[in-house]
Amino acid sequence: MEGADHSRKESGFKRRTRVDDALSILEDTIETRVDGCDTERTPLERADGRVLAEAVSAAVDVPHYERAAMDGYAVRAEDTFGASDRSPAALSIDVGASDSNAPLEANSARRVHTGSALPAGANAVVMIEHTERLEATDELEVLGAVGEGQNVAPVGEDVTAGQHLYDSGHRLRPSDLGLLRSAGIQRPLVAHRPTVGVVPTGEELVSGDPEPGEVIETNGLTVSRLVERWGGEATYRNVVTDDPDALRVAIQRDLTKDVVVTSGGSSVGQRDLLPEVIDDLGEVLVHGVGLKPGHPVCLGIVEGTPVLALPGYPVACIINAVQFLRPVLAWLQGTDPSPHPTTMARLERKIPSEPGTRTFARVSLESRDSTEAPASDDETPLEYRAMPTRASGSGVLSSVALADGWVVVPEEREGIPEGETVAVERWES
Repeated sequence: MEGADHSRKESGFKRRTRVDDALSILEDTIETRVDGCDTERTPLERADGRVLAEAVSAAVDVPHYERAAMDGYAVRAEDTFGASDRSPAALSIDVGASDSNAPLEANSARRVHTGSALPAGANAVVMIEHTERLEATDELEVLGAVGEGQNVAPVGEDVTAGQHLYDSGHRLRPSDLGLLRSAGIQRPLVAHRPTVGVVPTGEELVSGDPEPGEVIETNGLTVSRLVERWGGEATYRNVVTDDPDALRVAIQRDLTKDVVVTSGGSSVGQRDLLPEVIDDLGEVLVHGVGLKPGHPVCLGIVEGTPVLALPGYPVACIINAVQFLRPVLAWLQGTDPSPHPTTMARLERKIPSEPGTRTFARVSLESRDSTEAPASDDETPLEYRAMPTRASGSGVLSSVALADGWVVVPEEREGIPEGETVAVERWES
């Protein structure tokens, strides 16, 4: 870490590694585990959110038969040529033949519904509103000509057999599952869901009814739910006290997992024991990162298992989980983390920031008055205002939970002035 740029000597940290450098170090470590990662075939009903471990192509045509695209009558197009309102074509109706597989005879029509298989011999469908049925003669008057293939969905209109659908690394969505099923794929090959041991630490933490000096444990709950949302399987452990032996046992217990995540005890204070424990068991890769809030994060590796020691303050814990744990879980599934949805907005109050530190400023979004004029003739009116939260400390959980997202101030900037257009990352969407 000696070569990390933009380092600062503050709060007991001699150096703070840039966020991107820390991610690169972590990714290099993860890459050695991804090669040959476990895969499994899973039923489509359980495949939502899973990451494909191989490219997928359609096994069958969709649709696999010619079908009616409209309610109406299946006909031979040539039997309607010249038909008009004044001179309709008269066709006989196949009475009772709607469900029959018999070929359609010349100068006849058969009732079909949207999605019905086109009978053999037919090559077009006349929309029902362009016909008149003569009950007395059981004939059909066609009031307009149709061309071959008109109102017919051909074989493979949606997907053709052998067509490439998805690349390896694609995270499946509900709409993907429907397409896979229709294309004859029942059990896609997906990446193993990374297992994560989530270990909250700190002798002050309790599960409820805190006394003065005690704090209700929330980080483990939050991080374990984020793990599940990001495609992993979390094991949410009981609180471990600030004791080196207890911490060592807790980490070793979860080395069977793909990742170990702790919260609290990651800084350089007297009770911040985790960096030393990680270093004794394995190797500390990064300790102290140039982001705010949450610079006292410790990233390590023990017996080939990544160990992420996140800060104990709730906001700092969440920000570090999003910046480091989320990418790790994606890499372990053979893909990259997807970009966060963003909303462009006008910043309503200045955001201060230190050069060399990536700052995450929590904001609330408010709709702008549609009649409000832009600040200049060149400005496109924006739909939203971004209001930084007044309470911005790393221990103020409501500043994240009640915000709509955050604005990221890059390392090279010294804050963002009021009135600037900013991208609000909707990181929890």
